[in-house]
Amino acid sequence: MIFITQLIYIIDGQENVFHQFEDLAMPIISKYNGRLKIRIRPKNDSIIEKNIDMPYEIHIIQFDTEQDFENFKKDKERKKILYLKEKSIKSSILIQGNEI
Repeated sequence: MIFITQLIYIIDGQENVFHQFEDLAMPIISKYNGRLKIRIRPKNDSIIEKNIDMPYEIHIIQFDTEQDFENFKKDKERKKILYLKEKSIKSSILIQGNEI
C-alpha cells in the first residue's frame, strides 16, 4: 500500500472551480483501488507551528499499489477535467509514503 499526502494551494478567488474539480475527480480514485482517508481544510487556530504557507486543503489518499496510483493519474475521465485543476490550483506538494 502507498499513501499520497497532498498539500494544495488555491489561486485566490478560484475556490469554486477547485470544488468542481474535486467533485468530479474524487470518485475516480476508487476505480483504481484508492481510498480518500482524510480531507482537511486547516485553519490558523489548528496549527501549532508552521514554516510554510497554509495550504487550502490537505488530502491523504491510499492506493493498493503504486501502479494503481499511476493508472489513476492517466485516467481519461480525469484528464478531461484537468483544465479545472489548472485554473484553480496555484501549486501543490505531493508526498508519497508507505505504511510501516
